[in-house]
Amino acid sequence: MGTLLNWLIWLPVVGGMWVALARPARARYFAFGLSLLPVALAALLWGSFRRGSAAFQFAVDAAWIDTFQIRYSLGVDGISMPLVVLTAMLTPLAMLAGWRAIREADQARYLGAFLIMEGLMIGVFAALDAVLFYLFWEAMLIPMFLIIGIWGGERRIYAAIKFFLYTLAGSLLMLVALLYLRNQAGSFSLTDFHALPLTLPVQIALFIAFFAAFAVKVPMFPVHTWLPDAHVEAPTGGSVILAAVMLKMGAYGFLRLNLPITPDASRYLADGMIGLSLIAIVYIALVALAQKDMKKLIAYSSISHMGFVTLGMFVFEPTALAGAAVQMISHGFISAALFLCVGVLYDRMHSRQIADYGGVATPMPKFAAFLVLFAMANAGLPGTSGFVGEFLVILGSFARNPWLAVIAATTLVLGAAYTLYMVRRVLYGEVARDELNELEDVSRREAVCLWLLALAVLALGLWPQPLLEVMTPSLTELLAHLHQSKLP
Repeated sequence: MGTLLNWLIWLPVVGGMWVALARPARARYFAFGLSLLPVALAALLWGSFRRGSAAFQFAVDAAWIDTFQIRYSLGVDGISMPLVVLTAMLTPLAMLAGWRAIREADQARYLGAFLIMEGLMIGVFAALDAVLFYLFWEAMLIPMFLIIGIWGGERRIYAAIKFFLYTLAGSLLMLVALLYLRNQAGSFSLTDFHALPLTLPVQIALFIAFFAAFAVKVPMFPVHTWLPDAHVEAPTGGSVILAAVMLKMGAYGFLRLNLPITPDASRYLADGMIGLSLIAIVYIALVALAQKDMKKLIAYSSISHMGFVTLGMFVFEPTALAGAAVQMISHGFISAALFLCVGVLYDRMHSRQIADYGGVATPMPKFAAFLVLFAMANAGLPGTSGFVGEFLVILGSFARNPWLAVIAATTLVLGAAYTLYMVRRVLYGEVARDELNELEDVSRREAVCLWLLALAVLALGLWPQPLLEVMTPSLTELLAHLHQSKLP
């Protein structure tokens, strides 16, 4: 089973290169077929994962660059394995979203870029060597840059460059921090970094360096401004992966590097992180209320919901930390579904403006049912996955300080306000334009994507135990490591 992670990483990377460069006839069928293979491998990974253990499993460890103690080291634990599965599940759906929207001559390069990006993102979640982690982290920016810059909207070049510069600038500080840790540990092993005894001033400096990389990716306030532009200009499939997977990389970086490597600094700076998280939850939700573009509204909604993830991490309560981990997966499903719904409308009307719609539920009743379900999940309706993560974070926050829970809970009201505003204006009321009466309901391809995500949202909302069972041992060990911190 040790080679399973190798296949999950390199099969889509090599397959994507072949699709993009060879441009076979009927490229989209080849590419989609290739994207299903990692789904099967991810299902095998999930089924073979040993529950009740916090150890890294499916380990691969081989010499790579011995001169600098750099190794090809892979492994997954209860934190990273669900994210690998999420990436494998959502990539085929993102590719299906561009099935008709991208002209046939470009489909090989477009879909090849998605396959390459899938393998590189899985590499980020599986890497246990700092150099390998950094290489995957930086390399996966390239296919997303091309997806936005080549197949995006009118301002695609601006959005792609802004996305690339924001994420690259923060990553440079992370590289400096990793080089310092290598000099202290004598290797680039992340597990060796976790065991290093570092003074508080050093930990604070390292924490800030990692924060620069991961806060941009989450994104946290105030380094969030690149995300709405990137979402608006990205094609639908790009928005799906950007929101559902790439944002989770920033949160994963906090769990894998910030918290275990700098536990004292994490506790020392926790109040500041909680403050930034609450600003994202409340202020960005208010910003979402003012949006007229559906993609921008969902983009700002993503920033607000990801604030729950960072809040859950830094209150240092078991329930809140579990909620943060569940919220990462839940938001992946919900945000992917909402962007797919916007893509369905855009393919028909070529408009994302809320004001251009109205009464869509009449010609598109199936689509309306899906959009209402995902909107309710986005608002945290009990029985959906959106409720589970946010409820656990609020519950854990209450144990630390009841006022944290009160402030965080305002998102349940604000989230319902901006989500229901969009649903009411788009689906109900008077028909804004005559063309809306001629809209066709979801196609079979679109229905398959939306049904799969609907089932995932409901399954996680009604039965989160299998996910919690996988994550809890690793989260418990991480929390125990944090409580060994020297600070009171």
